[in-house]
Amino acid sequence: MPANTSLDPDIAARLKRDEHGLVCAVVQQHDTGEVLMVGWMDDEALHRTLTTGRATYWSRSRQEYWRKGDTSGHTQHVRSVALDCDGDAVLVRVHQVGAACHTGTRTCFEAGGDLGAVVGEQA
Repeated sequence: MPANTSLDPDIAARLKRDEHGLVCAVVQQHDTGEVLMVGWMDDEALHRTLTTGRATYWSRSRQEYWRKGDTSGHTQHVRSVALDCDGDAVLVRVHQVGAACHTGTRTCFEAGGDLGAVVGEQA
């Protein structure tokens, strides 16, 4: 993974990366709140996401950057990016065009399916 990045140093200083230099990116449809997928970003992927208007991730399996939709046409147009309180995850709100999941479903959580958790009662 390249070490050089153009990420704003003030933003970079706030990130808590894992042992591979990555932060978790939770991706959400901006207008409905629907959680679409989870990806991983290093500093450069976050920089590209913040400055191009398109979501870019680091592929752990291919060891390369990928901009969502470049091969599938299922693009993610960035609406906002927020850092969580611990600095180890970002929330990327997007306008999703087409399926978010590589399986062809709208979200990656449709493809994985419900695990049948017991629903807790409200106090």
